[in-house]
Amino acid sequence: MPLLKWSVDLFPPNLLDLPGEEFPWSVAHVRSRQEKALARYLLPLDVPFYLPQRKRQVRRAGRTFVSFLPLFPGYVFFRGLDRQRRAALRSNLIVRVLNVRDQELLDQELVQIRRLQEAGVDLAPIVNYLPGDPVRITEGPFKGYTGVIGRFQGRSRLVISISILRQSVSVEFERDVVAPVRWDSANRQINQSAAVS
Repeated sequence: MPLLKWSVDLFPPNLLDLPGEEFPWSVAHVRSRQEKALARYLLPLDVPFYLPQRKRQVRRAGRTFVSFLPLFPGYVFFRGLDRQRRAALRSNLIVRVLNVRDQELLDQELVQIRRLQEAGVDLAPIVNYLPGDPVRITEGPFKGYTGVIGRFQGRSRLVISISILRQSVSVEFERDVVAPVRWDSANRQINQSAAVS
């Protein structure tokens, strides 16, 4: 049973062969869980894009659930000059566009990712959370819990504090069920429960 269906991850099929002068890379940093929505928006506008995805299977209550998740959550790679960039920005799904200074390096890295995908390799993202990073558990029995990353005896743990007592407790977690927590200017958590793409 699919939770997040597979969607087109690369357009056009020769995306990685397009000339860099006419189609430079940009990176769209999108609103929470809007990667696939942006890809669906760009497709009919003929804006070249790449949204690498990975297949994830989870068993719950004897049933297998399949999801296709972005390999780089929060980001979509797209190509083009001003016309394509303006089209992408009109989607209202983009928080900001990252300019790519080393076009050749990004091109080489994305070609490697694509070749590995085509070879059927199971890619898994590695997120480098550091002690002190604020995070939220995204699934499992601790879903919705927030805290900061702590390291105890070489293992990552979620640290939850009672500020007034200046005391904390910790719980061990799996790295793939953690998402970063963002804060607004008043130091309040930004709601990250946006619609699933």
